[in-house]
Amino acid sequence: MNGFELTIIGERINPGFKSTRALFENSDLAGIQALAVRQAEAGAAYLNVNIGARAFTDPAFMAEVIRAIQAVVRLPLSFDYPSRAVQALCLSCYDQERAGGQLPIVNSITEHRWELMELRRVRPFKVIVMASERVVDGVAAGNKTAADIAGTARRAALRLREEHGMAMDDIFVDLSVSAVVADTEGLNRATLEAVRLIGSDPELAGLHMMGGLSNLGQQLPAKAADGSDLKHGLENAFLTLAVPHGFDTVLGTPWRGYAPLAPDDYVLGAYRNFLEQSGSNALRAVRKLYRA
Repeated sequence: MNGFELTIIGERINPGFKSTRALFENSDLAGIQALAVRQAEAGAAYLNVNIGARAFTDPAFMAEVIRAIQAVVRLPLSFDYPSRAVQALCLSCYDQERAGGQLPIVNSITEHRWELMELRRVRPFKVIVMASERVVDGVAAGNKTAADIAGTARRAALRLREEHGMAMDDIFVDLSVSAVVADTEGLNRATLEAVRLIGSDPELAGLHMMGGLSNLGQQLPAKAADGSDLKHGLENAFLTLAVPHGFDTVLGTPWRGYAPLAPDDYVLGAYRNFLEQSGSNALRAVRKLYRA
């Protein structure tokens, strides 16, 4: 199912998926368990867990979900909340022994939202750091250049190592992957350049680079100009360019089937052309993905 050497963090226990949202609305723990098992059997190394707003209003259900998942799979969990209170609950419910001794993941912190690291007092954990924003004069600012993305990743990783004693292997840097349909500023290009910068930094050896790929093909037709699956092709095109430089983890659907594309693949060629463009030329290049 996975032609790359990738770690997959299963994304499906999330109300962003209509079928999963129905499971939460109906308190269908058996259905949630079945979804966890399906992802595990499809090759997920971790399972991301997000039950939406109900985590704030019904902490008992949040705890039930965690225990139900851990009753049927032995994978470590990634808790996907910016809230310290929710993360504290998740970490306190997590049974490390049932996860084969593996640490959970806190998803996620930013330079501007560092207080979640205080939860290391509750228990040790791995962490996802968002490299999409930095702090400028005490205020969060979006990163749009490769230098800013890589610089944020470097500062955060070294701070985690020096202040919290974390190994690079326990740090995942999330590099936001933007939708091509609206990318007139070269954000995809900046992300791929940042992958190369981070991957070549000897001080960051062992760190994991990751991202969610579902945004790439948003609002695009289902088929590419050559008749292939456009969204899936774009995801694999990005990975074909990023994985050789150290991008090794995907927050995604485990049965998606990620695999390298051949050098002459149509979508890969069109995506490479898009990466060289900006402004209105980028929009024209996007159309080439689905119009010959």
